[in-house]
Amino acid sequence: MEKLIDGVAKLSGMMAQTEEAAKDQFSLSSLTLIQMHYLEIINHLGNPNITELAQALRLTKPTVKVAVDKLIEKEYIFKVRSDADRRSAHIHLTEKGKLINQMHDFAHRRIAESIAKKLDSNEINQFIILLNKIIEG
Repeated sequence: MEKLIDGVAKLSGMMAQTEEAAKDQFSLSSLTLIQMHYLEIINHLGNPNITELAQALRLTKPTVKVAVDKLIEKEYIFKVRSDADRRSAHIHLTEKGKLINQMHDFAHRRIAESIAKKLDSNEINQFIILLNKIIEG
């Protein structure tokens, strides 16, 4: 178990280092990795409301609202009132937010390329199967 814990810690560190390097490369030092994760989830969900975003992140609505307000302040996202329910608003990425998301995708691609360089095609396929097994839990 200790080897697994050590491996997870090293992989996590490698991923954080790659994402931080991408942030530096794109001059985005004012954005946290957590904020980048929010933008990624907003993009993936396709303009969610606060409730949907909170459910996807497994966080409370007040926690998500605070983070969303900061992202609005930094001009990475904006809200659009729902036509169907005027009490609800959907969250959209600004152009600046979309650029951040592209940078984050770039970091993920670099991580995948780094892993792929160290594995042969059979190991890559097995790694994908194992990752999916872990993710689907």
